[in-house]
Amino acid sequence: MRLHTLTVQAFGPFAGTEEVDFDRLSAGGLFLIHGPTGAGKTTVLDAVCFALYGNVPGARGKDRSPKSDHAPLDAEPRVVLEFTVQGRRIWIERKPRWDRPKKRGTGTVSQNTKVVVKEFTGGRWEGVTTRPDEAGQFVGDLLGLTLAQFCQTVMLPQGDFARFLRAKSEERRESLERIFNTRLFRDVETWLGAHAKRLEHEVRTANAQVRAVADRIAEVGGSRAPEPPEELSAWAAELACVTAATARDAGRVAGEFTGAREEAQRALSEGRELRALQERLAAARGRRAQLAEHTAWRAALDAQLDDAGRAESVLPFLRARDNRRTELDKAELAVADHLALVGGLPGFSARSDGAVPREELGAAERERRDELARLDALRADAERRRSLGRSVTALTGRLDEIAAQLDRQRALAASLPARVEALTAELRRLHDQAGQEGAAETALAAARRRLDAAAEYERLGRELSEAQERHREAVDGAQAARDRALDLRERRITHMAAELASGLVDGEPCAVCGSVAHPSPARPSGEGLVSAEEERRAQAAADAAASRRAEAESAAVALRERRTAARERAEDATADAARQEVEAHTAALAEARAAAGEARRVEEELERTTGDLERARTREGELVRQEAQVGADRDNAVREHGRLTALLDRARGDDAGLDERIARLGGEADLLRAAAEAAVNRDRAADELRAAVAEAERQRAEARFADEAGVWEAALDEERRRALRERARSFDDALAAVEASLADPELTAAGELPVPDLEELARAARTASEAADRAVAWRSMLEERARRLASLRGELDLRLRDCEPALRRYAVAEGLRGLTAGTSSDNADNVRLSAYVLAARLEQVVAAANDRLVTMSDGRYELRYTVDKAAGDGRARSAGGLGMRVVDAWTGVERDPATLSGGETFFSSLALALGLGDVASAEAGGADIDTLFVDEGFGTLDEDTLEEVLDVLDRLRDGGRAVGVVSHVADLRQRVSARLKVVKTAAGSRVEHTG
Repeated sequence: MRLHTLTVQAFGPFAGTEEVDFDRLSAGGLFLIHGPTGAGKTTVLDAVCFALYGNVPGARGKDRSPKSDHAPLDAEPRVVLEFTVQGRRIWIERKPRWDRPKKRGTGTVSQNTKVVVKEFTGGRWEGVTTRPDEAGQFVGDLLGLTLAQFCQTVMLPQGDFARFLRAKSEERRESLERIFNTRLFRDVETWLGAHAKRLEHEVRTANAQVRAVADRIAEVGGSRAPEPPEELSAWAAELACVTAATARDAGRVAGEFTGAREEAQRALSEGRELRALQERLAAARGRRAQLAEHTAWRAALDAQLDDAGRAESVLPFLRARDNRRTELDKAELAVADHLALVGGLPGFSARSDGAVPREELGAAERERRDELARLDALRADAERRRSLGRSVTALTGRLDEIAAQLDRQRALAASLPARVEALTAELRRLHDQAGQEGAAETALAAARRRLDAAAEYERLGRELSEAQERHREAVDGAQAARDRALDLRERRITHMAAELASGLVDGEPCAVCGSVAHPSPARPSGEGLVSAEEERRAQAAADAAASRRAEAESAAVALRERRTAARERAEDATADAARQEVEAHTAALAEARAAAGEARRVEEELERTTGDLERARTREGELVRQEAQVGADRDNAVREHGRLTALLDRARGDDAGLDERIARLGGEADLLRAAAEAAVNRDRAADELRAAVAEAERQRAEARFADEAGVWEAALDEERRRALRERARSFDDALAAVEASLADPELTAAGELPVPDLEELARAARTASEAADRAVAWRSMLEERARRLASLRGELDLRLRDCEPALRRYAVAEGLRGLTAGTSSDNADNVRLSAYVLAARLEQVVAAANDRLVTMSDGRYELRYTVDKAAGDGRARSAGGLGMRVVDAWTGVERDPATLSGGETFFSSLALALGLGDVASAEAGGADIDTLFVDEGFGTLDEDTLEEVLDVLDRLRDGGRAVGVVSHVADLRQRVSARLKVVKTAAGSRVEHTG
């Protein structure tokens, strides 16, 4: 990678636009960047980093925006870098995040980071990307370096490498890890440690599970478990076998006791059965004697049931005869009732002998039915007459309503023409007045704009007075802060020697000359020393005051411009005059709009009135026609109603009306028919009674009863007969059961045997049962114990087998963990894996550094890598592994790097930095670095050593490499012709090229 040009604008201490021509500076291979402290030498390197990576190294990258405080508020910060890498010409422009002033009003607007990347191809610049994330990926792929690696390999900060040279192993490891990517190896160490802990936990868990099963076996078997795990399996097997054998013996004993219990139970059961048979035999004999005493009673039951059966066959006929007699009585009563009802009807008279005149009843009914048929045909005429009566009433009312409406319409048609003429005249007047609305609106809008502008002019006048006062105060404050900062800077420069002398310690080298003797250190005079912190705070206060002054000035200018614009918009009118003008135009506009609204209302009313007039005239003609038609309809209805009334009066006779006559004749016809039917029913009931009497007498004779009283005396109801039959059947069943029992051979045989002693048999059975229960319980307990021991033995063997793979895995994992952590005896040097990898890189760095250190030290010093612990590396076995010693060829003694003098430390750390840069670049696989920067540290070298160091830097130019030295040492300006001077001023820094 070779840098060509760098352009910075409003960046860091650079207020304007500054350009650095690296092609010009690198032409001789070695160039110097110099300038006073704080001028911005390091900012040049920061600008290169910012252009490439969008950030600056170290704590400076975490500070606020890199926009210059010296630049105008609206100056846009930017960095442009042009360089060549791997044969590709690249142009990058980056703009950091910053806050620009608002274009209108006060305050700021945040501007986001921007980037433009171009590549020179085909004779012109082609855009690559404008996205920050893509730009970062593009640069990383080209260079193969992160920002941290770039700063270690391209920009060599000597202070960092001096600390690296003297550092402890752990601190040196942290530095190397920032450069070389060894996170993978540390992750391996961490993972192996965690993995070993997990497997250790698994082993402990498995052992706990084995011991838990062994404890359960000991609890079940009543035996103590051995401590060594390897003896557990044999112990469990022996205990299970012994328990199983004992259970088998207990089973045989339990079988014998169970047989004895069954034999005793059998004897008791047989004794109980014999006693029951003997008791049944005695009971049967006693029951037979009881039944023999009731033989006559049994025969009487049969005779009574036979009489009841014969009477039951006659009773239905007697009951039927009685029912027929009752029906005849009812029919006689019905005939008498009906004859009484029809006796007084016109055209019919009852006979004096009480006989029923059936023919006369029929003739009277037919006469009435015929007249009903004629009257029914007149029902439609009656309904039509009623309808015509309602129509006449309705039509008369309608004629009265039409006459009233016709009077109203004629009055309305006469009054509306005058109203139409008045509304037409009013509408013309309102249209003329409403036509002024547009002009009134335009005039009002213009008056309101002048009023707003006049009010803004007065308000901005007050704000401008306040802003001018703030500006005067800010100017005074900024001047006072600047005077104090310049005064403190002068005093500090005046006493700089005394400030350096205040840090001298007897026996320790001077930071300027390197001498350990301090015969005449400078002393402060006058007002005393000014510290760098005091100067920094004063300068910060001056910068803040200058910013406030600029902000106050910008605010005042903006207010003045806004006030002038407001006066122009107000057309020099005052707020009071403009307000009066607005009120006058507002009133005129209101009057015009009111006239327009009133015109719309009058126009609508005129339209309604005109329509009403037309509708009134039309409605008047319609009502005249309706009046004539309704009158004709009413006259026709009156004539038809009179004709139907005369017809119906003739038909109703003496009755109140046609419906009443029809109802009377229908009722009389129904009474005549009912009387004839009652006479028929009476004759039929008499015939049925005679037949029922004859049949009842015949049935009584066949049943062998002397008279009807004997039938009723022998008759029994069904419930009584059922009870007698049940008593007879019960007696017969009891007698048959007794005879069957006495004939049973088993009872007969039992009667011949002696009576058994049941109490003795029960006592023997209980004794045998209790003994058998105890034997069976003992056997069950032993069998359950043997079963559980067999199950637990299998579980124990399974747990023991499961432990073996976990133990093997833990042994492997613990061995690897100890090996990579440096705590295992197999790791002779006690070096962690990550330290071992870094040690290999450190060996390469030391070898590359020695190529230059031998020359710089005139062959005296050489660095040596060692795995031994350095002082302060701690007591841990894995500490160390990244040690470094200095071999002094003149004395043959190895020394701690901390014993080197200031100058020796500088060129040793420089050699180390160059070597580290070479190795890191090769490790990252990035592009060749053709431009290097070495930052500070040359002030600690004597003249000869400085010459040797510069010779080494000169040799870096081999192959086209350029080296830039960043220093404020004056001797370097005489030795290096190509120089970039950074000039510091109160208005900001600038750069100047020399050579």
